[in-house]
Amino acid sequence: MKETYASLLQALKDGHRAAMLTRYGADGITKTVYSEGNSEAWAKLRAITENPVAVTDGPVCHIEDETGLIVVERYLPKPRVIILGGGHIALALTKMAKLTDFDVVVFDDRPMYANPGRFPEADEVICDDFSRVSDRLRVRETDYVVIVTRGHKHDTECLEDVLRGVSPVYTGMIGSKRRVAIVLKQLEERGYAKEDLDRVHTPIGLRIGAVTPAEISVSILSEIIQVKRMEHGATESRTADIEIIEWLAAHGDEADALITILSTHGSVPRETGAKMAMTYEGRTVNTIGGGCAESGVMERARTIIREGGYEIVTVDMTDTAEEDGMVCGGTMRVVIEHTERKF
Repeated sequence: MKETYASLLQALKDGHRAAMLTRYGADGITKTVYSEGNSEAWAKLRAITENPVAVTDGPVCHIEDETGLIVVERYLPKPRVIILGGGHIALALTKMAKLTDFDVVVFDDRPMYANPGRFPEADEVICDDFSRVSDRLRVRETDYVVIVTRGHKHDTECLEDVLRGVSPVYTGMIGSKRRVAIVLKQLEERGYAKEDLDRVHTPIGLRIGAVTPAEISVSILSEIIQVKRMEHGATESRTADIEIIEWLAAHGDEADALITILSTHGSVPRETGAKMAMTYEGRTVNTIGGGCAESGVMERARTIIREGGYEIVTVDMTDTAEEDGMVCGGTMRVVIEHTERKF
């Protein structure tokens, strides 16, 4: 099993949307990884998820029929913030972006500004001419690009480079309204579409009266999170539970059972797609919510481990929520699957 999850994780690290398709049936349980990098396979997966009988809840799509169960879990690569410019704002923004679980790339043309010693938290630091951004970085549709260079010329150069490629989720450029207007006018005169220019967040960041580099970084990251959660968050994929995917890729063969939330209704502690791995002895990695609900699922999982196969279980928290003082009182459907532990 861990090899399959390692393949999923690699597809995500390569910057591709990816999915895990699991077939549960009388003949056993099989898992297949699909990556957007393989367009033919990705199209086949889309045909499966667009089946009229498919039930989709957030990033999970499942189909139940007389032959068994098909579950498709869809993932986005970990969101990446690309900071073009290595000044004081980049320093603060890198730290904050890492705290909020983004990968961070810093790009600047000055060695004294673009080096790992200055940005120890960054995942990658590139020192090169701004004209080579596209050559050194493959900007993805899932990226968040922040343009905070030291001058009008470099801002224009970077924005033009971004506009020539795929459209990232977010592009923001620092500068006063006057400076920004000049840049956008120049690019429109060069033939760039106004609708593309209108999508640029500029002046960058939410209007919170920020003055210092740290405050400006807060405003930029707040705007990025707003786009991620309120605009882009409604897309078909997400990055939730990437930690359990990383664990399964490294240690998946140590687990006896895997528990996945298929769908939810009402107020529940975890979202659709959340996973938990467990051993027969009760050791767990991650959680589907804790409390009595999780305890009951774990007890059922022990039976599944002994008997093999899989089972779909409905967890109803409406009866115990008030009694236990819980804030959650909805229902969850989870699939419990037996995994073959390798000793």
